[in-house]
Amino acid sequence: MIQFENVSVSFPLPSGDQHPVLENVSFRIDRSEQAYLVGPTGSGKSTVLRLLYMDLFPDSGTVRIGDYRSDHIEEDEIPYLRRSIGVVFQDFQLLPDRSAYENVAFALYATGKSESEAKSRATRALGRVGLSHKRWRYPHELSGGEQQRVVIARAIANDPWALLADEPSGNLDPAVADEIQELLMDLHREGMTLFMATHDYRLVKSFPAQTLALMNQQVVEVAPETL
Repeated sequence: MIQFENVSVSFPLPSGDQHPVLENVSFRIDRSEQAYLVGPTGSGKSTVLRLLYMDLFPDSGTVRIGDYRSDHIEEDEIPYLRRSIGVVFQDFQLLPDRSAYENVAFALYATGKSESEAKSRATRALGRVGLSHKRWRYPHELSGGEQQRVVIARAIANDPWALLADEPSGNLDPAVADEIQELLMDLHREGMTLFMATHDYRLVKSFPAQTLALMNQQVVEVAPETL
C-alpha cells in the first residue's frame, strides 16, 4: 500500500526561513486501488511523489510504499524500491538519440537485466502500450502522445505493482490526454496500483476515482464532481 502518516515537509528560503509544503499529512491508498492527487501548480503534488520514490524524505512523519518505510530504509535499498514501482513524468525524459525500443531497454540494462531479458521485457512493454509497430522510431519521429506511451512502457517494463504518474497529460491536448488516461486505466484494471498527480480536473471528472486534494499544506479527500 501507499501511506503517509503525519508527514511534514518544508524547504529553506533565501532569507533562512522555512517554507512549509506539507503539514501533518496523512492518507492511505490500498494495493490495486486508483487515486488522483489534485491541486494547482506549485501546491506540492510533485513533492508528494518524490517522497514516495524517496528522492526526498520528510522532516517528520513516515512515508510507506509497499515494503519500504522512509524511517527505516537504507540508502542501498532505494534502487530496489524504485525497481518495484514505475514513475511517469510529464516531460518524457527520453534519450533523443535512441529509438523507442532502446529507451525502454536502456532502463532495463541499468537495473542489471541481461540482454535477452531486456529485449523480451522491452518488446512486451511496447506491445502493452500499442507501440510495437513504432519501436524503432526516434522520439522526434513520434507525436507527443506516442512519446508518453514510450515513457509508460519504460515505467511498466519491470512489471511494477504501482505506477506513480506526475501530470502525465500536462503537455497533451485533451483528445490525446484521454487516450493516455484510457491506457493508464487499462493498466489499473489489470491490477496495478495507480496514483496520479494532476491539475486537469476535466480528466478527473471524466475518469472518476478516489480523489485527494492538496490545499493549504493539507491533503483532504474530495468528490470528483465537486472540482
